[in-house]
Amino acid sequence: MVGNAPRGSASESLKRVLATLPLLMRLDELDYHLPPEQIAQRPPERRDASRLLLLNRSSGAFEDRLFAEFPGLLTGNELLVLNNARVIPARLFGRRAGVGSQKPSRATRAEHLTGKVEVLLTRRVAGDTWEALVRPGRKMRLRERVLFGEGELEAEITGRGEFGLRTLRFVSRDQRSVNEHFERLGHVPLPPYIERPDESTDRERYQTVFAKRPGAIAAPTAGLHFSEQILKQIRERGVEICELTLDVGLGTFQPVRSATLEEHAMHSESYEIPGETAERINAAHAAGRPILAIGTTVVRALEDAAQRTAQAGATNAVTAGKAQAQLFIIPGFPFRVVNALLTNFHLPRSTLLALVCAFAGRETVLRAYRHAVEAGYRFYSYGDCMLIR
Repeated sequence: MVGNAPRGSASESLKRVLATLPLLMRLDELDYHLPPEQIAQRPPERRDASRLLLLNRSSGAFEDRLFAEFPGLLTGNELLVLNNARVIPARLFGRRAGVGSQKPSRATRAEHLTGKVEVLLTRRVAGDTWEALVRPGRKMRLRERVLFGEGELEAEITGRGEFGLRTLRFVSRDQRSVNEHFERLGHVPLPPYIERPDESTDRERYQTVFAKRPGAIAAPTAGLHFSEQILKQIRERGVEICELTLDVGLGTFQPVRSATLEEHAMHSESYEIPGETAERINAAHAAGRPILAIGTTVVRALEDAAQRTAQAGATNAVTAGKAQAQLFIIPGFPFRVVNALLTNFHLPRSTLLALVCAFAGRETVLRAYRHAVEAGYRFYSYGDCMLIR
């Protein structure tokens, strides 16, 4: 009986049991101080004019460099993997227009005609039906309509979700397609920490030079540093480049609302790995060549594909095709494919910072972040970057 057990034995037993349990990572372990003035509000004059912090994940040593030096920092045998997703003008501003085909009553007509609605497209469900964040979401009922422009684009709310998520079915009221209306009426979905309205220049600068396939609602920001000249220099060094597509969505920037990372529900993001890209990745992996992911979105796609491939019992590193990335990469994650990472600096307490800490170690990464703050680096989407290897 416990009452007859030697003093301290219950405590020792509890310690042994706790030692076998996985440690939960608290969200506050991914915190750091950043002066607001170091959040980049605009891109640098030239794409490749940003600074680069070179971090050795084995030793923890770091160096202050320039992104213009990036081609020379490569050994020449890497395989660079880019995300060629193209950002769509996903922020739309409209006005309420009543429920279904009914016109607003006289009592509510003024509210509907002046009631402004902001819609942020987050994921295409099918055809012209989209999942979106809607503000003010709580006031918007099922079957309520929203008009955009002069009424040439209309949306009806067909479903409700958590945290302001709604399902909207869009209809064009003229000869143009819904996508053409998005391009004409939509705004660049700049992140909320960029405290200014989007400008015409953002249509180009919040887009990589290799963006091809529309569907993302946020830029794969590590790719924003690349110019055509930098890509040319990389190829001249004999470095191989391939591309995949991950449509950046809520899974990338949805805030963590739980106290621990393990409790966070990660949104899925669609990706596609072309056959040629899969072949190059498998060949590089088999040869022991470094696979350098340009951005956390590439890491998520490759590691999700690698996990699926392993679960299917295949011998390749990854398999070509389309899938939904539901992977949440946190410290302790076993990386199967990615050996090096180019990435921007990320928000504290975020899933992206968790991924970087999983790749290079929490203490190592936060030490490098503290140095970047002290050295005056520019942070987030339009800011500077890190090369981790």
